[in-house]
Parts: sequence; C-alpha cells; structure tokens
Amino acid sequence: MKQSYIIHEHHPRLLLFFAGWGADETPFKMYRPAASDFMVCYDYRTLDFDASGLEEYREINLIGWSMGVWAASQTVPQLSSPGTSGEGIHMANSIAINGTPYPIDQHMGIPPAIYHGTLDGLTGASLHKFLRRMCANGAAFKAFLEITPRRPLEELRDELTEIEKMYHTLPAATFHWQQAVTGGNDRIIPPANQLQAWEILGTPVLQTEDAHYQ
Repeated sequence: MKQSYIIHEHHPRLLLFFAGWGADETPFKMYRPAASDFMVCYDYRTLDFDASGLEEYREINLIGWSMGVWAASQTVPQLSSPGTSGEGIHMANSIAINGTPYPIDQHMGIPPAIYHGTLDGLTGASLHKFLRRMCANGAAFKAFLEITPRRPLEELRDELTEIEKMYHTLPAATFHWQQAVTGGNDRIIPPANQLQAWEILGTPVLQTEDAHYQ
C-alpha cells in the first residue's frame, strides 16, 4: 500500500482516506480539510501499512471510498493491535462511501463475473470506459480526466489480481463503520448490493443520488 500526505502540517487531527482501485493521490490533491492533516492511501497490491507517526494525532477521522472500504476494513483493526506501531490508535469517526467490506460478492459487492471481466479485459480503452462509468455525466468525466491517476496499466491489473487473492484468503473484516453513504447512481458497485451489505452489518446508511465518484 502507498501512503501519501497531501497535508502534513502537524495538526492535532488527521483525515485518513482510503481511495479506490487504480487510484493515486492526484484526484484528491485539491481537497483541503480545515485544521487537519490529510493522508491518502492507495495501491492495494499489498495491505502493508506504516502507522508510525499516527499516535501523534489526537483525532483520526477515517473515510473509505470504493475498494478503499475493503482495504480500510482489513487494515485499520491491525493498527491498534498490541505490539504494533499503531498500538492505541483509535478512529474518532469512520465513513464508508460507495463501497463495502465485500468487494467481490454477488449480493454485497461487485458481482464476480463483472470483476473478472474488468480484470481479464483490462486495456487502456476499457479503463477509459470504466472511469466514464464512475462519473455522473460527461461534464464530470471531463473534469475528472484533468486529475486522473497516473499509474501504469500493468500495475492496475496486478492490483485487481492481488485484491482477489487477499479477499479470498484473509480473515473476514471485523471493522465496524459508523456510517455508510450509498450513491443511487453508482454504476460500479450496485447500490442494492451496498444496501444489503450494510443492512446485514447493521451500519446506518445515508442514501444519495450520487454517482460512484463525486
């Protein structure tokens, strides 16, 4: 996993953001949370996380988006485990946006056939179509292209492969999200699947009319 500080000014508060598959820090550089440091996590070919320095923050607010909901669900519980560099770290708030802890699931995530279709057919052209489907309309897509991530295609293919391996081999995530947000116009992870996952987990859901990416 890569970790990139967008703001690192030693504020007492940190916004810890787990981005989606294929992301880097580029689309999020313009976001400036008030009176807070801001770290973006991405590239889930591994879930290795360096928690050094996090104990300095009095408050850590967690947001997971898309595949980042799964990655955070797996990673965050390990941060506070005894004997780790993050021992004693606690998330003050946690919000999951347009994702679930079950990234490849017929009823609670991305249906396996769609996931495998994305992986097996990944090309520059298919990635372009995927990014278009993330956005609400042509104007939103055009704006996103100005800040699209800059990662090699082979890296993205490897990331999908490793995510699937980890999802099927790691223990089920135990992290409890305080709030979920589900966009009714999400064309990446079916909204009905998201709602079913959060209902089973007992997580409060805010339903919007947003697309996968806003």
